[in-house]
Amino acid sequence: MSEFLSYFRQDRLPHIWCPGCGHGTVTGALVRAIDRLGLDKNKVCVVSGIGCSSRAVGYLDFDTLHTAHGRALAFATGIKMARPDLKVIVMTGDGDCTAIGGNHFIHAARRNIGITTIVMNNETYGMTSGQFSPMTPKGMLGTTAPYGNVERSFDLCELAKAAGATYVGRSTSYHVPLLIDLIEKALQNDGFSVVEAVTQCPTYLGRKNKLGDAVQLLNWIKDQAVNVKAAAVMPKEKLEGKFLIGELHNGPAPEYSAEYGELIARVQRSFENVKGGLWECASNSD
Repeated sequence: MSEFLSYFRQDRLPHIWCPGCGHGTVTGALVRAIDRLGLDKNKVCVVSGIGCSSRAVGYLDFDTLHTAHGRALAFATGIKMARPDLKVIVMTGDGDCTAIGGNHFIHAARRNIGITTIVMNNETYGMTSGQFSPMTPKGMLGTTAPYGNVERSFDLCELAKAAGATYVGRSTSYHVPLLIDLIEKALQNDGFSVVEAVTQCPTYLGRKNKLGDAVQLLNWIKDQAVNVKAAAVMPKEKLEGKFLIGELHNGPAPEYSAEYGELIARVQRSFENVKGGLWECASNSD
């Protein structure tokens, strides 16, 4: 671990995540992916909203923004438009990203703007005492669902694909090597990339639903996950109640900030041509 300490603000450590929380594992996976790619720290900007996941940016030694609840992608869009040369990364949670931030998520994907979004999905609002989120499985208990959640959760990766994201992957805090690989590929994609990291919250989701401690929760997550390659040859009934992990979509398309930059350059050239023509007319009339 010592070789990765330069990526952290060591005066902010140790972190304040609960014992057994998976967010540190996901943050470590991001750092390892960045290190593999040899990215310049001064060319990386990491943005978060509000929530347990969003604490990560306070520990990372990059240019970072800890923004408003659900608005991480809105801030990140502004950064990417102003500085398209930067590698912009968003670290967000299932509540922050898919509830109050859901509309920003859809339109960032639709635009295919060059942001890598890592969604730490612990299936609950961990920071504010365990309310159910749009990603909480149906039937699970939460502080706002004391008799069980009656809402259906949605598939975030399918939403990302349908909205226009050009790279989509999913892993878990159990399948760490895969998570690192997916984040590395997402960072290399020239467009909107989404990596969902299914992770454990023993303090709220685990305790309220009697799923056990962090190790038991990790095993519970592992048992639900099926690699997309294995799923391709499995009968449908074997996939009931499971979720897919691995690279789920990779479809390159023009990146938004680059296209917008080309538009601005084209408009500027047309104005310069008009100005040049007017100057020539004025000179001839003299």
